[in-house]
Amino acid sequence: MSRRPRRLMNQINVVPYIDVMLVLLIIFMVATPMMTTGNVNLPSVGKAPQPPAQPIEVHLDENLQLSVLDRARKGAQAKEVSENELVDLLQEAQARNLEQPVLIAADKRVKYEAVINLMDLLQKNHVQKVGLLVQQGKR
Repeated sequence: MSRRPRRLMNQINVVPYIDVMLVLLIIFMVATPMMTTGNVNLPSVGKAPQPPAQPIEVHLDENLQLSVLDRARKGAQAKEVSENELVDLLQEAQARNLEQPVLIAADKRVKYEAVINLMDLLQKNHVQKVGLLVQQGKR
């Protein structure tokens, strides 16, 4: 009796894998609607007691002259001030409203050092919420 040599199979039978995947798909399709969803009770808040305050703009021109513009006042004009007057005015405004923002608008020809010195002056005098005002431009 002669035995024939076995031939190697170079194919993979994927039918059992497909059967398993279909069974798993059916199980998930049936089980998903039965899952309970979690409810999250979020805290609720009322309206803000007051609308956000309009910022006070501090303008610094190329001659290092300071002026203040309070946009909250109707028909407000920029008013030239000294450093001491500026600090007093901003501290008074923030004493009335702690959330009063202050924006520094410096001319682009002003040295960076002058803007930093102004910000340092405001910080040393406890003026809060200081930001920089920039103009949107092309790149």
